[in-house]
Amino acid sequence: QVQLVESGGGLVQAGGSLTLSCTTSERIANSNVMGWFRQAPGKQRDLVALISVNGDTKYADSIKGRFTIYRDDAKNTVNLRMHALNVEDTGVYYCNAGGNLPTADWGRGTQVTVSS
Repeated sequence: QVQLVESGGGLVQAGGSLTLSCTTSERIANSNVMGWFRQAPGKQRDLVALISVNGDTKYADSIKGRFTIYRDDAKNTVNLRMHALNVEDTGVYYCNAGGNLPTADWGRGTQVTVSS
């Protein structure tokens, strides 16, 4: 089973910034596509951003230019830097890892709440 631990969520005002971290094992971080998904209240879980093993990235249109996904190999984390947050960014953010996302291995998520 893949272990993924998300952290960094919180309450922030609109326009603010947060950085989320997904911690996993070195083996998982170095050999899989890693991604961040978001689930807003009452909605399905959608892809926010992903990063391949060689660093290629993909972003949802709604967050392009505001969010950046990147790896920190020294810490075995995949992070999501979020700027210019708005109320629509509110939700539980989940990390996912695998060859083809999403997989069935999810962390517990971290709550991000953006107030207006």
